[in-house]
Amino acid sequence: MRSASSDDQAWVVPESLRGPLSERYGPVLAGPAAEHRVHELRNFAACGDRVTELAIRVGNLPILGIVDFKTQRHEPIDPAAFEPLAARARRRVANPAGMLTGRLRRAVREMLGTGGGLLEVVGEEDLGSLALVESLPLGATVIYGIPGAGVSFVSVDAAAKDHVKSLIARMELRRVDLGPEDR
Repeated sequence: MRSASSDDQAWVVPESLRGPLSERYGPVLAGPAAEHRVHELRNFAACGDRVTELAIRVGNLPILGIVDFKTQRHEPIDPAAFEPLAARARRRVANPAGMLTGRLRRAVREMLGTGGGLLEVVGEEDLGSLALVESLPLGATVIYGIPGAGVSFVSVDAAAKDHVKSLIARMELRRVDLGPEDR
């Protein structure tokens, strides 16, 4: 087990990657079509409060849900909505906006290896979708919300993993002070 160091690595999104990170990498569905597709998924993980809540609401728990208790539209989501997923396991990790921390990547790997659950992010969870594609097995699906558009469905295959690896390699690696490691 890693010690509770206040230093951690973070991959920071440079301005040159903002465009590529906002591109759509899978089909985007909204409304009943999104609900139906989420209901039919097997072996999937969710990144974002709205999509995680949607999966729980339609009765199909993701392996792992990453949330930060904030939404783009600033509409509150009752934290109790996540309890069915948190009943498996709950973990909290720091991840500032515009960054993908080593802590978040590690937490995703560890939680997937122990049956999943709810990963609560202090900061911003958006780049958690990269960690999910990176860590889920081939054949899985990652869902995340695209504000104003709907739910994106990314099939985890070799091409998706290579793409995520390439994006992370283009980020700026820094050391950041995240305080004590959360659990």
